[in-house]
Amino acid sequence: MERMTGGEAIIKSVIANGVDTIFGIPGAQIYPLFDGIYKQKLNLIVPRHEQAAAYMAMGYAKSSGKTGTFAVVPGPGILNTTAALCTAMGNCSPVVGLTGQIPSSFLGKGRGHLHELKDQAGTLKSIIKDAFSIADPRQTATIVNQAYASAAEGRPGPVTLEMCWDTMAAQHEFDPPAPPATVAHATDMDPDHLKSAIRMIAQARNPMIMCGAGALHAAEEVQALAELLNAPVTAFRSGRGVVAEDHPLGLSAVAARQLWDDCDLLIGIGSRLEMPYMRWGNYMQYESKPSSGPKLIRIDIDPAQMETFAPDIGILGDSAHVCRQLVDQLQNQVSPNPDRLEEIARAKAVAWHALQKVQPQMAYLDVIRQVLPRDGFYVPELSQMGFTTWVGGLPVYQPRTYVEGGYQGTLGFGFPTALGVKVANPDKAVVSVSGDGGFMFGVQELMTAAEFNIGLVSIVVNNRSYGNVRRDQELGYGSRFSGSELATPDFVKLAESFGVQGYRICTPAQLKPVLAKCIELDKPCLIEVQSERGQESSPWEFIHPQGCL
Repeated sequence: MERMTGGEAIIKSVIANGVDTIFGIPGAQIYPLFDGIYKQKLNLIVPRHEQAAAYMAMGYAKSSGKTGTFAVVPGPGILNTTAALCTAMGNCSPVVGLTGQIPSSFLGKGRGHLHELKDQAGTLKSIIKDAFSIADPRQTATIVNQAYASAAEGRPGPVTLEMCWDTMAAQHEFDPPAPPATVAHATDMDPDHLKSAIRMIAQARNPMIMCGAGALHAAEEVQALAELLNAPVTAFRSGRGVVAEDHPLGLSAVAARQLWDDCDLLIGIGSRLEMPYMRWGNYMQYESKPSSGPKLIRIDIDPAQMETFAPDIGILGDSAHVCRQLVDQLQNQVSPNPDRLEEIARAKAVAWHALQKVQPQMAYLDVIRQVLPRDGFYVPELSQMGFTTWVGGLPVYQPRTYVEGGYQGTLGFGFPTALGVKVANPDKAVVSVSGDGGFMFGVQELMTAAEFNIGLVSIVVNNRSYGNVRRDQELGYGSRFSGSELATPDFVKLAESFGVQGYRICTPAQLKPVLAKCIELDKPCLIEVQSERGQESSPWEFIHPQGCL
């Protein structure tokens, strides 16, 4: 037995779960946590806003496959993280948020203690995967293990863990940290469903595979299945790079749309299938199952997915395991369409040519792809450049290297998330591209980048507007620009005031040497791209297409 505070015991148990980095901001109720971080010499990154702490943990998790951890005070502190928590829930990132609580004798009394919420855990449970509370300090190790297992198992997602102020500060007798729980990845599947899927796949002439976040760890298995079937592999956001988009079978969303009308079977792997059934269909009308299109097989570890959008055949299980089973059992049962590779190559060429009209975004993205190493990370934002990457404006070559926010569409996520990506991948190039509007949501984190020497390259496209809102108001509201046009700072001087190197460019040709220099420096850098309001071509005809090009 060892005597220590509850906060120290939490940190020791967190370390036992493999954590080496925490993103956090200290405060009264969680001083013992930070004292434990100090004593255990964990890598502590201190951002300037609680929201950024959770975004950084999400970027750390999404890019590495490990669980990200952050720590903030309860009440307004944990509430400040909820936009990031919603985003992590939407893009399936395993994140654990450590927080405090009011003193235990005040729980449920409504007395108005510092940072008191009526039901903190209940509030958080309504938006995240789970929320854990440690009431008995003797259960600390067990509950910490449960929290980390919950975040990572099944469909990954964010959880929180709270302990009351007095419990966290008091000294207790603790056993050594318990071994962490083994994260279970479901391998059992319904054999009848598997057999039915094999029959359906064997009969398909033009199958297509669509990947989501649930396929990121299964790249080898997905590619083996695709090559067995001569099936093109595509994704919308999270599943980009599971099969490299310069592989003969890897293709962008726009190229996939060229093949969609002739597709007779879609195999969705760890994906909500937003692109074909929402973006290519009726985005305003919910359907519980496909009303048209090819046969649908879904492979997913989350049984709820089969209810929210019902396939013809659903296989519950880990995507890597299921794909291995399919490959093994389909070896002598399929006759791939020999013309498929030529059709895919033609669709890719048509799509790439069509996307060239989206300017100047495509020209800038082409430069970024030329300079960014194959294993470098790209973090978009809700911006004109970001939307263009959704549909293939930036080819992706490896899983996890395109770190997107998912369906929440959270403006401002990109820059702080990219900081977490770089912390998790210090030896890799990481580039964040934001509009001026989204970047200003987290601009204070330039100080975090400088203080902790986080070598992120931040590109800020300054068109002095919320560009997408401005275009919508131009096209749909008679150019009545209400709240969409912005005043902006001198971003170069702003960066320099934080101790971050700043550069200003106006053309794609100017970007190339500057970006190469910044990646080589591996220090915090900001590149401002000057752009006129309304200059960008819209990429939305490719996100919500009406048909083939």
